[in-house]
Amino acid sequence: MDKYLKSNRALWDEWTGINYRSDFYRVADFKAGLNKLRPYEIAEIGPVDGKQLLHLQCHFGLDTLCWARLGARVTGIDFSDAAISQARALAQDVGLDARFVQSDIYELPHNLEGDFDIVYTSRGVLNWLPDLDRWGKVAAHFVRPGGFFYITEIHPIALVFDDDEGVRDLRLRYAYFTQPEPISVATKGSYADRNARVTQEVEYGWNHALGEIVTALTTAGLHIDFLHEFPFAEWPISFLRPAADGTHRLPPEHDGKLPLFFSLKASKPP
Repeated sequence: MDKYLKSNRALWDEWTGINYRSDFYRVADFKAGLNKLRPYEIAEIGPVDGKQLLHLQCHFGLDTLCWARLGARVTGIDFSDAAISQARALAQDVGLDARFVQSDIYELPHNLEGDFDIVYTSRGVLNWLPDLDRWGKVAAHFVRPGGFFYITEIHPIALVFDDDEGVRDLRLRYAYFTQPEPISVATKGSYADRNARVTQEVEYGWNHALGEIVTALTTAGLHIDFLHEFPFAEWPISFLRPAADGTHRLPPEHDGKLPLFFSLKASKPP
């Protein structure tokens, strides 16, 4: 898998600058005080003031710093050197205390010491990981006894449909279950700016079934507190329609009939 992960890392190095400048991330609004965390995840995680929070796959740290604004003592990790450099610069720009560590997620136990009250990850993270069992062990490793892991992510069901531009109906295209070889997709700019120039020609990803996600965490010793499924996605997909609240949903005749996003909380016994 190293060649795929190396290629993806180079892609994310390119995407960092593009995404930072994009309207999608609204960095200027964040600097002016906007908290980009979703109300449901703030409610589900609960108060974080004074708690130690580890953000896995943090990109350039925008959500990490949103948790810092709520009082968390934050550490963000990402495999992209460019992303970590940008995260550190952003933290300095807004005057927030945060630690950012560059590391492949699978190697993190060798690159970061300690444990945390909350281990957090969100929105577009799992499909970049070929091995969920190793991911579950890493996540559980950093949850201190009495703490918990939390993820909010696109639902695996939403990833089985053809999402090429112009496809407006539901067409089964991809496997629901994890496959040994990655899905190869031609790169079209960045998801935050489709018109951006990018030299990496291919992105590689892996779909993971919901049962595989749950099993990876429970096998690693975590206890599932809840699993919530939502009828919306957090970003545009060709077969979805924008909603007034900023989410994206199936067209009216199918709205509410399929899960498109989920959240999960898993705790470690004291």
